[in-house]
Amino acid sequence: MTVVEHLEELRRLLIISIVSTFVMAVVCWFFSDAFLKILLEPVTGTGNKIIYIGVTEAVFTKIKLAFFLGFLASLPVTLWQFWGFIIPALRKVERVYFTFFVFTSFILFIGGIAFGFLVVFKMCVSFLMRYGGAQLIPMLTIGNYVSFTLNFLLPFGLIFEMPLASYFLARLGIISYRTMIKGRKFAILAAVIIASAVVASPDIFTVLLFASPIYLLYEISATVVRVTEWAMGLKKSGRTLNILAPIKRLMKRARDLMVPAK
Repeated sequence: MTVVEHLEELRRLLIISIVSTFVMAVVCWFFSDAFLKILLEPVTGTGNKIIYIGVTEAVFTKIKLAFFLGFLASLPVTLWQFWGFIIPALRKVERVYFTFFVFTSFILFIGGIAFGFLVVFKMCVSFLMRYGGAQLIPMLTIGNYVSFTLNFLLPFGLIFEMPLASYFLARLGIISYRTMIKGRKFAILAAVIIASAVVASPDIFTVLLFASPIYLLYEISATVVRVTEWAMGLKKSGRTLNILAPIKRLMKRARDLMVPAK
């Protein structure tokens, strides 16, 4: 393909991605009340209510939420288009790694957002709503609350990509297990700084609650790097590490059971 043909294909990819996001946002708009109820549960569950102070605040907040959900719902389409654009230029082995990368990155991103909301976000909001005491009455607006929620959850989706990125960086020889062990103190500092920037709260408990999973992911990434280095060492020594062998044996056994004996 010529450069012009590649650019034309890239343009088609971008158009499909944008259109799919818009279409899914329209679909999510009809379910925005249900999703909004789930997002508000950490606040409404404590007996508090969310208000809006502008005429258009409620509707624009629902539009923002619909586009965020539309973006998440259209990610498989976007990643599929991206996969189809890149895969022809790769060799057979590279295609396996790239397919693994695309699929795993999507799972980790969605898993990070789910973990951020179901575990960390609910605990943070529940604690902060009680932090004011009986003398203060919370007056949360829907616009600020949804913006805070989305800004809180997106970093979790990105941070959960850390183990996957560490795997490929280790295979390229850019990072090593020894380097990650030496960088633990800097990882702790970075986790606290990121948590402080995202949470934007002077409360140390909330910051540490956000920073803890970030540092835990760093330790998981270090373990991934160590296992990757070990597997690469086996390959260099002439031995093989086939972690899919048990799965293949189970699949073969299942096929044998499904096919009647002659």
